Amino acid sequence: MVDSVRSDARRNREKLLEVATAAFAAADGRPVSLESIARDAGVGIGTLYRHFPNREALVEAIYRTELADVAAAAEQLLKRHPAKTALRRWMDRYASFVAAKRGMAESLHAMFDSGAMQPSQTRDSIAGAVDLLLRAGADDGSLRSDVQADDVVSSLIGIFLASGSPAQTGRLLDLLVAGIAAAGIN
Repeated sequence: MVDSVRSDARRNREKLLEVATAAFAAADGRPVSLESIARDAGVGIGTLYRHFPNREALVEAIYRTELADVAAAAEQLLKRHPAKTALRRWMDRYASFVAAKRGMAESLHAMFDSGAMQPSQTRDSIAGAVDLLLRAGADDGSLRSDVQADDVVSSLIGIFLASGSPAQTGRLLDLLVAGIAAAGIN
């Protein structure tokens, strides 16, 4: 009985995180109702509050989960794709992470202000994933070996801030990868 309750609670928490992540990503800066998250996850608001006592706790959990997933995606993509393709697909995954963060901006600012998480932790995690992809590409000859992960991260942030649409983001990411590609490699 205890195991079934724990697994049920774990499933509820995971479903809440999944639904909340999607809701914040789709919100485009508009407020997201905790009640709608609970309803869409198929649980009561009390269940949401048992797992996440306030909005900031939910946002922190989403943020940490998504950051870990984005960082881990680099290695997973390298197992299935050549380095250059893995890098471009990883950039799309990172773009989704950034889109979700936009919907959580106010709560994220509170989280950073409280010291619960440091912006440098995010950048270090993302730069580590990019470095893994760049090294794999340098090793297989598809990506330039002189590119720094931190420069790519800065470029990505610039693209996400300046882009006016998902289509434009995609085009700009394609241009970035083309600039990182080794000469003569398609």
